[in-house]
Amino acid sequence: MVKVDGCEVPEGLYYTKDYGWVKIEGDKVRVGITDYAQKQLREIVYAELPSPGTTTKQGEPYGTLESVKAVSDLIAPISGTIEEVNEEVQSKPELLNEDPYGKGWLLLVRPTNLQAELANLMDFNQAVEWHKSLIKG
Repeated sequence: MVKVDGCEVPEGLYYTKDYGWVKIEGDKVRVGITDYAQKQLREIVYAELPSPGTTTKQGEPYGTLESVKAVSDLIAPISGTIEEVNEEVQSKPELLNEDPYGKGWLLLVRPTNLQAELANLMDFNQAVEWHKSLIKG
């Protein structure tokens, strides 16, 4: 884990420029938002997530997060079928602020084209550099 200006960037994940992360877990992937994203949104008060069984398409919205500051689209990092949704985040959206890489995960997805789509994501080293560029910018 590296901290870039107070924002955690854990190793072993893939990242999107839409402030999402992907963790490969066997034949599925777990999806969430980055520490940077939750800090930018500040106090998250509502999470609208899709139902299990629906599909995501890489680069397209799959839900929204509402904070006291703004409403933001959640952009799918990977295409696939949603196997599980973190119901706890829907009833306790503050989990996204407290633990975005742990209890604050959003979706468990069975990817349809994982290897090809991973090429569109950032690995740990790329994500660290990208976070540094965000903070400087």
